[in-house]
Amino acid sequence: MWKRRPIGVPCDHRRITSDTSERRTRRVYSAPARLALNQWALVGEWTIDRQATVLSTLDGRMVYRFHARDLHLVMGPPRQGVSLRFRVSIDGHPPGPAHGIDADEGGNGTVVEQRLYQLIRQPGPIVDRQFEIEFLDPGVEAFAFTFG
Repeated sequence: MWKRRPIGVPCDHRRITSDTSERRTRRVYSAPARLALNQWALVGEWTIDRQATVLSTLDGRMVYRFHARDLHLVMGPPRQGVSLRFRVSIDGHPPGPAHGIDADEGGNGTVVEQRLYQLIRQPGPIVDRQFEIEFLDPGVEAFAFTFG
């Protein structure tokens, strides 16, 4: 069973309101010390719009507490021909054998087009985990997390 959570309403108790004046505005986010299961947070300077959440500066992150074998993120560069580097981790460590097809064992990968990226594929028992993706270049457009 696949689950989907659109990017744009972080579950960090500072929700974006339905007031459209707050959308399309750059804002600095920080993650709480601990996330509950199925909560996520943005870290860094992001712009939230109707379709995508866009990283405005270097070193932005997304943190997600999840329980699933697979974690995917639908994302892409701001325009064709641009590549953006990222690094993922589980519980603060490189994913090793739990890396998805779009990241290596060290958690490194590159966003090259708008599509679904498989970032985590856990081979062992499924337990609650904290996922983090750090973007090493600005401009990524994130659309939705999906799980399997």
